[in-house]
Amino acid sequence: MPRCPWCGDDPQYVEYHDTEWGKPVHDAREIWECLMLEAFQAGLSWITILRKRENFRAAFDGFDPNIIAKYDDAKIESLLQDTGIIRHRGKINATIAAAQIFLEIEKNEGFANYIWSFVDGKPIINKLESLKDAQASTPISEALSKDLRKRGFKFVGPTIAYAFMQAIGMVNDHLLDCEFRDV
Repeated sequence: MPRCPWCGDDPQYVEYHDTEWGKPVHDAREIWECLMLEAFQAGLSWITILRKRENFRAAFDGFDPNIIAKYDDAKIESLLQDTGIIRHRGKINATIAAAQIFLEIEKNEGFANYIWSFVDGKPIINKLESLKDAQASTPISEALSKDLRKRGFKFVGPTIAYAFMQAIGMVNDHLLDCEFRDV
């Protein structure tokens, strides 16, 4: 089956491409988890994060923001010793702060509503013929990044924001000839 070539033939990457990437996600907690994983990915490859995703979920209490918002120094130290995740103090601290921010946004306007408002609630469907046509960031990802950072999120530059938008289906960047374009 034709698919976007960026996933190569790694079974885990292919599964991610075929079943998740570009598929709209509207569950607030799932969206937040994806944003946190994208933040951990900053400076690394997505496959690195994908291979460690289950470890992240275990280490970060299923990405439950209610629990993460209350992490203390002992929990931070235990995360820094966990070889199954990316052990970056700044990213761990940013995730804790992001949990607190998430809870505030969720209470006031709904996190999913907030995120999806950047595309007026509807996915952007691009018509990419090849990977050369793909963008690393867009004016919308720049606006999302700027607003996230204004609210206190870290590791959410315009490129990370665009990758996040692709991952949760705010943007469909499957190539035109990809069998999974409309999945």
